[in-house]
Amino acid sequence: MLKQPNIARGLGLVAIFFFISCATYYKQRESFQTDFETGNIEGAQKFLKHHTKASEKKDRLLYYMDRGVVEQMLGNYDTSNYFFEQAYYYSQDFRRNIGADIASMVTNPMTKPYKGEDYEIVMIHYYKTINYIQLGRLDDALIEVRRINIHLNEQSDKYEGKRYRYKEDAFAHLLMGTIYEAKRDFNNAFIAYRNSYNVYKDVYSELGISPPEQLKKDILRTAALTGFYSEVDLYEKEFEMKAEVPSDTSGSLVFFWLNGLVPVKGEVSVNLYNTGGNGSGFVFADDQSGMSFPVIVSNSNDKSNVSDLKMIRFTMPKFNRRDPLSTSAYLLNDSQKYTLEEAEDVSKIAIANLEDRVLKDIALSIGRLVIKQAAEAAAREQNEGIGAAVSVLNALTEKADTRNWQTLPNKINYKRVYLDPGYQEVKLINNYPNAPSDTAIFDLEVQKGRTTFQTYHTLASTQLVK
Repeated sequence: MLKQPNIARGLGLVAIFFFISCATYYKQRESFQTDFETGNIEGAQKFLKHHTKASEKKDRLLYYMDRGVVEQMLGNYDTSNYFFEQAYYYSQDFRRNIGADIASMVTNPMTKPYKGEDYEIVMIHYYKTINYIQLGRLDDALIEVRRINIHLNEQSDKYEGKRYRYKEDAFAHLLMGTIYEAKRDFNNAFIAYRNSYNVYKDVYSELGISPPEQLKKDILRTAALTGFYSEVDLYEKEFEMKAEVPSDTSGSLVFFWLNGLVPVKGEVSVNLYNTGGNGSGFVFADDQSGMSFPVIVSNSNDKSNVSDLKMIRFTMPKFNRRDPLSTSAYLLNDSQKYTLEEAEDVSKIAIANLEDRVLKDIALSIGRLVIKQAAEAAAREQNEGIGAAVSVLNALTEKADTRNWQTLPNKINYKRVYLDPGYQEVKLINNYPNAPSDTAIFDLEVQKGRTTFQTYHTLASTQLVK
């Protein structure tokens, strides 16, 4: 029989081993994050190439997604799509890992493979769409952007009857419209733009995201080009603007400006009090937040222990913001200025998506924690030393899953500009409130009646805002 001090020491060693194994890759990633955030994309790529073993471990999805972003920013669109395709397959083929599930019941969700948040899976498709556009494969781009709403429809079904704000993606419809218009399919472009506008009004309004003025122009222009004159009249009145159809001699530039970086997951602790119950059911609640969670206990020993438990403290994931340093930007061509407009607030969507998902999943965490803390209290009654060891282990291992895709933009802005055919110099001017503006220069070949696409990511962001 093991001596009690050895049991306590063993529990402590388990906790230490667990934290070392969880922290190692994140500690190593500090250099990757520093390189990426400061614009050293080649350095970030070198880190990922050196740490390919990460693609075989529980954080493989994050590895695939980060690698996809880095390769796209370096112009390696086929390579980028390879890694995003790996990310997509992994997210679709994700299987429950029984060993990891058992481990998470006695430790925390960080022991399980990361399967991604809903908005992150959507962004995989966004990046793949951009890659296909840059490769001139517009039909493949359309297939990819359609997958966004297919995915969101599947998630909405899972949340039926529960709060779920990210039901559709307005930017996905907008992006689809730009692709159809690039194919000169003005009918489907109009439908996609109109769908986008309706999502902004009906879904994004709850997230505090408004439809851009450029989208209204897109709706009116494609309605006029299609000959939908009743729709032109309808939307001219609603938007209080006139439809403008460009000259046949011009080409167009659609510019997507990615600004800043998404929030980073942290965690927050919440106290819940045992309000009692009957039979095998107990309710733990917090009067201030209004949260309450039923816990069903079938084991008679656990039932007795839980009934004596007055309060539990649990941790849940929470986003800490990183705000873009650049407050606005505009395009400059031959002294003509074109202000870029916000089309997608990835930060707001991420925060809302997490809040809605956490409320759905949190009951599992509460049940796990109740059993852990009840076991701790029971152990203390039997032996103070073992009880203290269990208490230390519970405190060390009670942690929220704080993983997330940190190379995503904070916001996506866009603008359509009509330019004369030929080689054109277009400048992107970033505005900063307390610093000089900076300029990125693009030499683009504009073709008559054709659409040119350009994407640029301004990475500068504030420190974390908790």
